[in-house]
Amino acid sequence: MNELVVANIQVSSTLDYKSNLKKIKTYLTQAKEEGAQVAFLPECFYSISNGRAPSPYLVEWDNEHFDNIKQLAIDSGLFLIGGSVAFKTDKGILNKAINFDPQGNVISSYDKCHLFSCDITTVDEQGNTKHKKINEGDIYIAGNDPLIIDVLGWKIGIAICFDLRYPSFLQYYYDKKVDLITFASAFTVPTGMAHWHTLLRARAIEGQCYVVASAQTGENNPGIHTFGHSLVINPWGEVLSDLKELEGVSIKRLKKSKISETRSRVIL
Repeated sequence: MNELVVANIQVSSTLDYKSNLKKIKTYLTQAKEEGAQVAFLPECFYSISNGRAPSPYLVEWDNEHFDNIKQLAIDSGLFLIGGSVAFKTDKGILNKAINFDPQGNVISSYDKCHLFSCDITTVDEQGNTKHKKINEGDIYIAGNDPLIIDVLGWKIGIAICFDLRYPSFLQYYYDKKVDLITFASAFTVPTGMAHWHTLLRARAIEGQCYVVASAQTGENNPGIHTFGHSLVINPWGEVLSDLKELEGVSIKRLKKSKISETRSRVIL
């Protein structure tokens, strides 16, 4: 398939998975009505915790939470790609992206390889200093391997948030000539303001491929405030859509001819 119609969904998820599901279902319905074939969801779309402890609503294969997410794909009739959940295993909790086809079948899943860690000091407009330290390794265990899936003839590389900062990891996707890389994210505001657009555009340029970054936005929980700005970027590094700080969905038609054109202009 030479063209792919994608829906990039941006939400402000909270701990309450029921309200998150209701909101996401509305956006998926809108996406289907507007002709989308594939929907991309943010990191921790199902339930987002306070960053100090895991969500109590952990997904396991075939538990009620897994079934709820599976049903989103079935009801919408869309591929659901890239959005991550807190997933329980015998060894620990993974930040896992489970990818579904429109019939609710699991295509494959990816476990976040690079866990977020930061120590940030910011100063607000009143001159007050705020210090924040986050270590995702306190909650999750890391995955090991990249993942490429085929969706309607498009090779899609799966990555999650902090993976964005590791070009050596992403080189695997570049070498395999993927058509698109997706980054499901919950970027913090300070790091988002400083690096989000720059890094994502760089990854599209490096890979000469599309980038779809679906992000959390707003105040998700007390102490958790995410940057938003879900982006679709073409292989030349041009931003095709930016959802800014608003919840919602953007629909874009991607063309393989743009990938071929870019790769013929700059041969890497």
